[in-house]
Amino acid sequence: MIKIKKFTSTFLKIIIVLFITCILSIGGLYLYALASPKIAIKTNGKFYIYDNKNELVYQGSSSREWVNIEDISDNLKNAVISVEDKNFYKHQGFDYLRIAKAMLNNIKRKSLSEGASTISQQYVKNMYLTFDKTWSRKIEEALLTLELEVHYSKDEILEGYLNTINFGQGNYGIEDAANYYFNKSAKDLSLEESCILAGIPKSPGNYNPVSNYNKSIERAKIVAKTMLNNKIITEDEFNNMYQSEVSIYGKRDKQNLETLMYYQDAVLQELQSISSIPNSIIDSGGLKIYTELNLDTQTNLENSMKQNMQDDDTQIAAVYVNPKNGGVNALIGGRNYTESQFNRATQAKRQVGSTMKPFLYYSALANGLTMASTFKSEPTTFNLSDNKTYSPNNYNNIYANKDITMAAALAYSDNVYAVKTHIFLGEETLVDTMKSVGLKEELDPIPSLALGSIEINLLDFAGAYTTLASGGYERDVHFIRRVEDMNGNLLYEHKDKDKLLLNYNYVYILNEMMTKAYSTEFIDYNSPTAITLKGRLSRDYAIKTGTTDQDHLIAGYNPDALLLVWTGKDNNDSSPGYSKITKNIWADAIETSLKDTEASWYDPPSNVVGLPLNPITGDYVTNKKNSMYYFVKGSEPQIYTSVNN
Repeated sequence: MIKIKKFTSTFLKIIIVLFITCILSIGGLYLYALASPKIAIKTNGKFYIYDNKNELVYQGSSSREWVNIEDISDNLKNAVISVEDKNFYKHQGFDYLRIAKAMLNNIKRKSLSEGASTISQQYVKNMYLTFDKTWSRKIEEALLTLELEVHYSKDEILEGYLNTINFGQGNYGIEDAANYYFNKSAKDLSLEESCILAGIPKSPGNYNPVSNYNKSIERAKIVAKTMLNNKIITEDEFNNMYQSEVSIYGKRDKQNLETLMYYQDAVLQELQSISSIPNSIIDSGGLKIYTELNLDTQTNLENSMKQNMQDDDTQIAAVYVNPKNGGVNALIGGRNYTESQFNRATQAKRQVGSTMKPFLYYSALANGLTMASTFKSEPTTFNLSDNKTYSPNNYNNIYANKDITMAAALAYSDNVYAVKTHIFLGEETLVDTMKSVGLKEELDPIPSLALGSIEINLLDFAGAYTTLASGGYERDVHFIRRVEDMNGNLLYEHKDKDKLLLNYNYVYILNEMMTKAYSTEFIDYNSPTAITLKGRLSRDYAIKTGTTDQDHLIAGYNPDALLLVWTGKDNNDSSPGYSKITKNIWADAIETSLKDTEASWYDPPSNVVGLPLNPITGDYVTNKKNSMYYFVKGSEPQIYTSVNN
């Protein structure tokens, strides 16, 4: 009995000590927060995106005009508080009872599905550019939450939160959201509209009414139910909600390009990777982000997409790069950002098909082959190791059944010639070349690599192609030119790379060889893959197309512009007719973007000579049926040399 009393007494003492320690710790934290500098919430959490002419094209993490709390509908305020943090006006930054309940529920469910963040905590998270979940980050967030609570009233915190929250479709802040979704100010929002908006932040891509009206209404009804349970609205009000369809506006006053947000998402993704930028917008007091975006080019690319694509579920990705510095002037990640925020240019990986072949033939040129080197184009089965075989087919099973040149093979995209070249060089050679041009994707040295069987991200692939388009120089493909804080202090500036990675002699020959993709001189037993573009082009381009059962690609460039376009379906179904459509999108977009510029091409190296040869066989000819072949001096065909001697 005495032992039990002693144990009880000791246990109570421990509990009392722990309680006092906890109180003192919390009190100390609040005193620390009180002594900390006051966060300027009306300027923090803002970022501005500018195009390459330094024109403002986007403002995020705050509305265009900060809306005072009294100018926000009570319906909206009540809806947000009810669904996000019903004890907002009672706690001091943390809802400890809610945290305890969430922990118990997560233990029961053996998951971490339930959270307990307050509006104050979420507001702090909204001010951050990154969302890592390290302990140091969580501690920093907790301290900042306390700072908010001790320096600002609840109304001021709620005001800041509603002016910075993500409401989907690129709308940060309640005034932007109200204008975009309902064409009205935040003060005029109805109960139904308020519940729709209050439901969006849980999953902005899924619950906004433009992307998915039905899901947004389902979520809005959940918000309304919390308001009913919290006795904010009556049962009659609840039962009368959503009896008819709510009118959705879904438009912007300006810069209403349906694809522009894909570019802006890519900018913010790149921003997170720049180590010199502070971890949070709080630390910088807001950011000015100057990009490589060319609005005219972005508009041309979108218009070309709309004018050429059919009314179906085929998707698109496109990247337009300036080869002189690697700046991305335009980007499309899908047909319509309001319908799908998945960025196929930066997030997806697809087979690149025959657009891999230019890198294969650069490897061949650099290893002793020439434009006139021949292999026989015929049905071929390759015997591989481990008793395996590989039998690639040409498109539509068209073969020359005779020796053809590398130039002809590239113009026709002959698969048998490509695999013969690949195996002749050694399969590691192409892998090494792709690494040398900066491709991030890890490639396997397999026979089908020559035919682009590997899945590669389009932006990553554009980086590799930029090396060819620049004449062999290293170019860091990028979106951001520089970043400043709100006082104009430089936080980051992109440094152009200018290191020569490839032999310019062979790059020049390859680029000339890629112009044969639309050359009428190569119309013979087959036609060049881009011959339909011949009448659309006002200047020279190096072009390569690629087609698989599911994917359609074209990559084309000159010294002024590189454009890659992919079309296909997200579910990998086939999309008949899109090979031609993809080419037309590319041609219309690049031609329109360059129409007011002087045509340019690559300067011929002094060590390269051009000879008129038979387009298919590479033989010396005296008739008009010839095409210019280019050689590093000393590698030109001996028959031509003997004829001239």
